[in-house]
Amino acid sequence: MESPFRLVDLDRSAPPPPSTDQVLVGVATRPTTVPAGFDVVLTADPGAPRPWVTCAEPLVAAERVGDMVGRRPAASLTLVQVLRMGAGLSPGEKLLVESLAYSALQGGAEFRSWRDAIPPRRPRPAATPVRLRRVGDRLTVVLNRPWVRNAFDAATRDALCEALEVAVADPTILRVDLCGAGAAFCSGGDLGEFGTSRDPAEAHRVRVARSPAALLLRCASKVTARLHGACVGAGIELAAFAGRVTAAPDTFVRLPEIEMGLIPGAGGTASLPVRIGRHRTAYLALSGIRLTAPEALRWGLVDEITGNGPHGGH
Repeated sequence: MESPFRLVDLDRSAPPPPSTDQVLVGVATRPTTVPAGFDVVLTADPGAPRPWVTCAEPLVAAERVGDMVGRRPAASLTLVQVLRMGAGLSPGEKLLVESLAYSALQGGAEFRSWRDAIPPRRPRPAATPVRLRRVGDRLTVVLNRPWVRNAFDAATRDALCEALEVAVADPTILRVDLCGAGAAFCSGGDLGEFGTSRDPAEAHRVRVARSPAALLLRCASKVTARLHGACVGAGIELAAFAGRVTAAPDTFVRLPEIEMGLIPGAGGTASLPVRIGRHRTAYLALSGIRLTAPEALRWGLVDEITGNGPHGGH
């Protein structure tokens, strides 16, 4: 099947009509109003506003996206379709659509190919995957698997849901700090469990029933996510729901799921577009780039760079 990737030089060509079966990327010397239907727009202009992405060599960046789309066409096209649909959906509906799309891709050839190519990982569970500490009206929630950089497994998900249910239900909790113990906030999904579910439909049901993202939506105004080190996949998808996000200088952000034949599945197609728009969300996922803390601040993915290191061990 032909790759759905299409690149348009907006300095020289008129934009094509919108298409539902193409990942449409535009490049331009000077950013203008983005034509309908584009998923990523690139420029070298350092002052380019959102949704444009500024990069030193826009054509090289576009080729990187094109390579990803060529290798993972189903995941890439599903991502941009979900992001486009999100503009007309409520936050809860966005989470449902994301989960349905994620489950469909879990049953697909691209994910199976990626899964078969990686060596098996031994699960390394934690007795207490999430620590809680309350002082007055402040609840501190700490992801607590530092030996795997707080990789997100089912036990962590369930424990985080329990913590956030407390924050939602208790009106005397006015502030929630979400942190990670050790060298990283969260390195994403635990590869020891990744892809072990054999029933994508049941996996969708569980994701909807036990959703930290849905709970964060209900208490976001209370929550400050305090990032440091790796914030990968779920590590940035969940943090982006917080009303405030701070980042230590060593913070970096990545969305690696497309390479796996998937899309973000922890709420990222709902949370990141609110902060950075769907075009930059698509670029972050389709390029696989790593954003530094200053870049994340410029994009609006974080609100402040703090002078401190890890918060979770305090």
